Amino acid sequence: MYKSPTPLPEKVRQKISGSLNERLVDGLDLHGQIKVAHWNIRGPLFATLHPLFETFAVSLANHNDSVAERAVTLGGTAYGTSRYVARNSTLPDYPKDTVRDLDHVKLLAERLEKYLDGLRVTRDLGEKEDDVDTVDLLTGIITEFEKHVWFLRATLG
Repeated sequence: MYKSPTPLPEKVRQKISGSLNERLVDGLDLHGQIKVAHWNIRGPLFATLHPLFETFAVSLANHNDSVAERAVTLGGTAYGTSRYVARNSTLPDYPKDTVRDLDHVKLLAERLEKYLDGLRVTRDLGEKEDDVDTVDLLTGIITEFEKHVWFLRATLG
């Protein structure tokens, strides 16, 4: 662990940094899956969903950066190479042959929900260890992505 400006003990920082890396891995994988949906969507909802998916991807890219930087600020290292992500993501693979608009909506809703589950685990760890800064960061991401899931689920009816 590197020296950190936070007053948290090293063991706590190590645990939280490790959990943040797990979220980073899932976030990077999710970003790629959202882009695949964005590029390949077809159907009557194309004009609505194509830019919506791009909005999700841009937002997630920014959040991934914040998660990585928080892990590093705590004294850890951010792991985010494509090979590392492929080996460690907890998200299911994205079906390569998916093109229909509502199929993408369903697949992305499921994956965003899985991503949210992981964020909540890390936020709970931050709460347990009194890391209010990590909790604040993750609460913002959770709030935004819960809304994204709501948009997707509402589209499904």
